[in-house]
Amino acid sequence: MGKNIDQAKKVRDGEALNEEALRSYLQNALGETSGDLKVQQFPSGFSNLTYLINFANTNYVLRRPPFGANIKSGHDMSREYKILSALEGNYGKAPKPILFCEDLGVLEAPFYLMERVEGTILRASTPKELMPSEAQFKSLSSNLVDTLVELHQLDYKAIGLGELGNPEGYVERQVVGWSKRYQKAKTQDHPEMEKTAAWLNANMPQQAGVGLVHNDFKYDNLVLTPDDELNVKAVLDWEMTTIGDPLMDLGTTLGYWIHHTDPDILASNQLNLTTQLGNPTRGEVVEMYAKKSGIPIDNIVFYFVFGVFKIAVIVQQIYYRYSKGYTQDPRFKNLDKIVALYGLVAQQAIQKKKIDHLF
Repeated sequence: MGKNIDQAKKVRDGEALNEEALRSYLQNALGETSGDLKVQQFPSGFSNLTYLINFANTNYVLRRPPFGANIKSGHDMSREYKILSALEGNYGKAPKPILFCEDLGVLEAPFYLMERVEGTILRASTPKELMPSEAQFKSLSSNLVDTLVELHQLDYKAIGLGELGNPEGYVERQVVGWSKRYQKAKTQDHPEMEKTAAWLNANMPQQAGVGLVHNDFKYDNLVLTPDDELNVKAVLDWEMTTIGDPLMDLGTTLGYWIHHTDPDILASNQLNLTTQLGNPTRGEVVEMYAKKSGIPIDNIVFYFVFGVFKIAVIVQQIYYRYSKGYTQDPRFKNLDKIVALYGLVAQQAIQKKKIDHLF
């Protein structure tokens, strides 16, 4: 294993920051009379843009919405900053927030600064020689489920996040909301997605519980200790966090969880590292979660199908921005094919009434 896989690189074309304005702002906000500024960009991630900022010999991470995106809702920087501020001192696996800026005169969008948590982040692009062993993945997957349960069991009211979301009617709002988002971001017809949206709307279960829901919990949003233990050091990307049904959160994680027993066409998406040997099946993840959380799970197909559908909608939203020319990131060129594929996965799960061995 390498000690630090996730490295910042040159800023992508069209996503440069106004360094002069940022330097001036940071000098004032951080009380530095001078200080050199160096800006790099983390190349991974498909939503909010993430930069490595070295200012006055200190590393920070800057988060801002994508260029051309609606800066409200899912790209609400103030909301993400508020969540991190509440977690500080109450949950040890969240980066420390440094400052929030809503002055559009600096970077033309709200942004915030947080500490740089040094560690290993595993991504689909991780070189084979730096990939964890089978035994390491077995341990890490258990650690991932432990961390997800910890989040769900956090006393969100006690740390000041009681007003973050309305848990009542959460499942219905999620299903209806993501169905509408899909329609709004459509660029072409995907019949399996339409069928899946209809099925979700017709098969909503009673809410299983209430907790802090991360909404994007997967390997590449975890910072791991830079050693062979690979313990979870920090959880990243809190932009969609809310209060709701924890099993909906589990469903999203399962939606990303492609196993080595799945067909190659799924693994080729490179959305996750769960195809590596040592990772449990989706069913085994559910068993671990149920045992660790004490929550009985008897309708996992619904939650899995919801997770798959939601991920497909997120991908569709990104492809919509690409098709409109709001971003030129070449990684987005074929995302419409992933939308179609995930619609097919959802339909297979519905028809076979299971979450593993779908093809």
